[in-house]
This record gives sequence, structure tokens and C-alpha cells, in this order.
Amino acid sequence: MGNDISPIIMGCDHAAYPLKEKIKAYLMQNGIQVQDAGTHDETSVDYPDFGVCVASSVSQGKYARGILLCGTGIGMAMVANRFPHVRAALCNDLYSAIQSRRHNNANILVLGGRVLGDALAGEIVRVWLETPFEGGRHQLRLDKFDGFGESRNL
Repeated sequence: MGNDISPIIMGCDHAAYPLKEKIKAYLMQNGIQVQDAGTHDETSVDYPDFGVCVASSVSQGKYARGILLCGTGIGMAMVANRFPHVRAALCNDLYSAIQSRRHNNANILVLGGRVLGDALAGEIVRVWLETPFEGGRHQLRLDKFDGFGESRNL
């Protein structure tokens, strides 16, 4: 991991603030630039505000990848996946993180700050960033759901 990885945009709510700070430090120690979209402390906030900020930035191509965190990760995943060209994956284990990249080309990693321990979260981030997209038949599948917003007979 290192300088070959584009800058990452991160956001979280109050429930995941401590984990976000640890992951941010880990990324920076490994030479990855981080744009911190907040929150910046444990004061109660509304997670959609931060999910929208990160997901819209990835959707518009301002960042190639993002990381979102909330208490369980569920809310952030729901918010992020409403945006075009966003493929947010809630990952609580290494296999899911790897597969989300290999087969789904996930561009936002979602983590649960109250679900994961620090060490496992760090490993999930590491494998998610290091795993390439396989393309091929997987790209054909992604092309199918990228077109769902278009008018078509289902």
C-alpha cells in the first residue's frame, strides 16, 4: 500500500468517530492522502449528512474511492448506494472486502464502528485497497445495474 493509491475521502458519524480517526492515521502512515469530510468529534450528528458528502464526491469523480463509517455501517451503505456510479460495500470480514473489489469494483468501503475491532477494521481497509477489480464477466454484470436508472422494460 502506498503512493499508488489515489487520495481517499472519508466520513463518519459520531458512533464511528474513534474508528475513523484510527483508520485515517493508518492510511496517512502508509502514504495515502485523506480528505476528512467529518464528523470531527463524538457530538451526535446525522449520518446522512456525511454519507451524502462522501458519496456525491465519489459519484462525481472527485475521488476514486471513499470510506464511510457509522455505528453499524448499514445507514451509510444505504445513503451511498443512492448515488450514480457508487458501489458501496458494507464489509465486516476480509472475504467480503476482497470480493467487493474483485467482483463488484466497490468504490466506497463502509464499516461499522460499533461492530468491528480496530485490528480487523485495519485489515479490511488494507485488503480492500490492495485488491484489484478482475473485470471481464464482472464488468458485464456491473454494466447491467449501472443502467437501472434508464427507462427500460424489466
